[in-house]
Amino acid sequence: MFADTKAFSGFAVDDVPRAKEFYGETLGLRVSEGSMGDLTLHIGGDRDILVYPKPDHTPAPYTILNFPVDDIEETVDELVRRGVTFERYEGFDQDEKAISRGEGPLIAWFTDPAGNILSVIELG
Repeated sequence: MFADTKAFSGFAVDDVPRAKEFYGETLGLRVSEGSMGDLTLHIGGDRDILVYPKPDHTPAPYTILNFPVDDIEETVDELVRRGVTFERYEGFDQDEKAISRGEGPLIAWFTDPAGNILSVIELG
């Protein structure tokens, strides 16, 4: 039924202008504004992500978006220079940069201005 449909993902924020600045300027994504007060994040692989306003937004308690990177240390350092603060979670073996080095791939979590959890993840 949906085999040939180009599905897309979306998530809510409580402040679209702040989200546009964060995703466009801080993270360096291509961002466009929609006609309904929403945003579209244009990411690699020709996958767009809808960001829509929701005044009573409550962030999900899980990672909503993962950014694969070649060098997590370099990426974390650059994001910190851009003002991003990395999160620490109980139960994860995180180093001084908040990079989890336990089981699985190297990963570090941060949030957008609406509190949505994002990550950078080194898969290689």
